This record gives sequence, structure tokens and C-alpha cells, in this order.
Amino acid sequence: MSSLTKGRLIIALQKLSEFMAKPSDEFKNVAESIQHHNAWFTPTEVNKALASLSKMLNTADLEAWFEQININPTPKKVGLILAGNIPLVGFHDVLCVLAIGNIAMIKMSSADDKLLPALLKQLVIFEPELATQISYVERLKDFDAIIATGSNNTSRYFDYYFGKVPNIIRKNRNSVAVLSGHETTAELENLGHDIFDYFGLGCRNVSKIYVPENYDMKNFFEPIEQYQKIIDHFKYNNNYDYNKSIYLVNSAKHLDNGFILVKEDKNFVSPLAVLFYEEYKTIAEIEAKLNEQDEQIQCVVATLPLKINKEKVGFGDSQNPKLWDYADNINTIDFLKTI
Repeated sequence: MSSLTKGRLIIALQKLSEFMAKPSDEFKNVAESIQHHNAWFTPTEVNKALASLSKMLNTADLEAWFEQININPTPKKVGLILAGNIPLVGFHDVLCVLAIGNIAMIKMSSADDKLLPALLKQLVIFEPELATQISYVERLKDFDAIIATGSNNTSRYFDYYFGKVPNIIRKNRNSVAVLSGHETTAELENLGHDIFDYFGLGCRNVSKIYVPENYDMKNFFEPIEQYQKIIDHFKYNNNYDYNKSIYLVNSAKHLDNGFILVKEDKNFVSPLAVLFYEEYKTIAEIEAKLNEQDEQIQCVVATLPLKINKEKVGFGDSQNPKLWDYADNINTIDFLKTI
């Protein structure tokens, strides 16, 4: 039985927040070398992830979040199959398991198998007793529950193998933004973060915008010019060139500013380096669409007072979730309490 208390956990996480704001040279070396293993994880993008997590672990939010948590006196083994689409994307799941006193059996993604162990190693330095709650596995067995994150295809595989135990199985999700047409230049500049941070690879990245009828797209393009250097990344550039050639060959109508393609489309999931858009007539119409497609959406970026079931965030905040902004709107802590 663990002797850890919520107070000790909060202190350790506060220290981790400070560490992420000012990492050690050893950790910086890991963060800088990771791009040779995964070209999407540039130092700039890794630093964005660290800054976001550091912000998440602020003292006020930690204290508020831990109020709902009672540490389990009899730890359960929770298998975690982590994604690797953006740096440290699995940290929150691990945190939830540790916070409630359970054992995290972590199956890393090959795309992100160095950063999280380095970060958790630092957390264990701050609170050594957490070492008994963390293990890394190649194959999951003897677990009491599963939290698995993957694609729509892998979710069927997860359902087949893990359907008989308590589980959270996540599928593809994307985020959208709803523009009123009256956004300030600063708001649209911030929207650029929602679109381009992590090269648009995260489920909280905006892959589609809704604009009012007859919206002048020039109002959108001018404020996001500051993100044009994204095209210098060879993998992003390859996707941009590929999708551009497809649209040109097929004579598909689209807009092009030299680093992102914008296409009118009713789908949510846009290809990399492409942003879909769709016009709407009324707020009620857009509310109905978003609520109908609830299961495909992670969060909605907007300042309009929308009546929707989804988490709504301001421009520039989609990649800065709070501790209680759970993926797929499934409260991970509540789930862990049931096993």
C-alpha cells in the first residue's frame, strides 16, 4: 500500500511544472536529439508541448483537480497504449493513473518513446515512491483495465482484444473553429496556433473552420502569414506539394497561400497541410451540425456563445488543455474510480 498523499503528489507535480519551464541540460539533449528519430518532433514543437504541460500543472488547477481524487488503497494495474502523433501526448493518461494511486503499465508509441520516460524519470526524482507505479512494457498482460489511443482502424483491434475488461478506447478526432466574421487580427493570429502547432498532427488541432456566408477569406489569410515558415519543414512541405498536385490534377477548387491549402468541404478530417472550410447561415444551423457530429470532434475554437456539447476554447488555446479537459470528453478519473 502506498503512503503517498495528495499533498506530496501536488508538490512533485509543481516541481515538474517548474522543471518543464526550465529543463535540465540532460533533458534538453534528449529533446533536441528526438528529431533524428522522429522528424516531426523538432525542438520548437517539443518546447511547445513542455510549455503547455507546465501551464497545465499550475498550483491552483492541481489543487482543484485533486479535490475530486481519492488515492486507491489497493492499486490496480492499468494498461496504457499511448499515441505518438505529437510530443508527450500520453502524459495526461499517465498522470491520471498515478494520481489515483494505480500502476501505469505503459506501452509506448515507437514515434514517441524517449521524451515521456525522460520526463517521468524526473518526476520520480521529485517523488521516489512513484517508481513503484510506473512500468514500461512491450506486451500488455495481467492488467485490470485498458486506456488505448489510436486510429479508427486500430480501435477495432483494441475492441476485439480488450473489450472484456474495463476500457477507454479512443478513435480519430479533429477540432474545428467557428468564425463570426468579426474576429480581431489578434484572434486570427492566435487561430494560427490552433491550426499549425505540431504541424496540425494533434486531435486538438483545427482541421476545419466554419465561416459565415460570403466571408472574405482574405481576412483569414493575412493574419496567418506569420506561420509561413512551416513550409520549410520537409515532411510538411511534401504533404503540401502532394495535396496541391492532387487538387490541380483533379481541377478541385481551392485557395493557396503558399503554405496551406484551403478547400471548401463538408468533411471534418482534412489532409495534412490542408484546411477545410464550410459556410453557415445561422448560429442555430452550426450548433445543430456540431452536435450531430459530436463523436468526431475533440474541441471547438470559438468566441460565439454556442450551445454545443463539446469543450469550447478561445482562439489559440486548443493546444493548452486544462487538467479536466479529458480526451473524447470521457472523464478518465471517473473511469479509474470504477475499476
